[in-house]
Amino acid sequence: MIRAVILDLDGTIIGPGEEISPAVRTAVTRLAERAPVVIATGREAADVIRYARQLQLTAPQICDGGATILDPASTEILWRSPLGPENARKVVGRLRTLDTAFIATFPQGSTKDYDRLPHWDLNRISALDLTESMADELAGWFSGGESIQTVKAFLPYNGLWAVDFTHHGVDKGTAAARLGQLIDVNTADMAAAGDSFNDLALLRACGLGIAMGNAAPEVKDIADYVAPSVQDDGLAVAIEGFLLPRL
Repeated sequence: MIRAVILDLDGTIIGPGEEISPAVRTAVTRLAERAPVVIATGREAADVIRYARQLQLTAPQICDGGATILDPASTEILWRSPLGPENARKVVGRLRTLDTAFIATFPQGSTKDYDRLPHWDLNRISALDLTESMADELAGWFSGGESIQTVKAFLPYNGLWAVDFTHHGVDKGTAAARLGQLIDVNTADMAAAGDSFNDLALLRACGLGIAMGNAAPEVKDIADYVAPSVQDDGLAVAIEGFLLPRL
């Protein structure tokens, strides 16, 4: 029996237009009446709060690629696992050398300006607007490290790629486990839906996995159900036909 549901944001709840469709809004509302619904996104806190409030979600929400869990009503941080100052300096130094667009998040907000980093207590750093080959090369440059975790993610709003940097062992899957402790639900009793490489750990961690029709093949390969694409309101189809009967 499914007791909580975790949903990716970009490519799952929202498509390239970054709006929640009426069908998805209705389906998620119905779902949230039956079980806690949690957004898990690589985006920053302000984004997860905005979309959670649009959907009237009250459960803790996950952002920063799994590095932060917060209360969407009070914005209180319930748990975080920062990147660490040494790791943050290493990542920022590399990205600055490459002159790559980026975003760095921290408890007080975020910045996309290398000269406006307030400190090195960062939750997550993302290199943005990369080609897929550039994303693979950048992630590979940091591979093998014992303290930095990298994962690439597709950016549906512009068709490019990002590489997310978190502390080693921090991803949406580990955040799901921490969430379970907060809401007293085992991950085996959770369902998750996603579309990109940063959702692989999430689907593996949860008892039931849903891949969107627009998902990477690797995500579809481990899913229990493949929904239509985000452009076809696939999440609404998955909720109505696959999830609600299992609650």
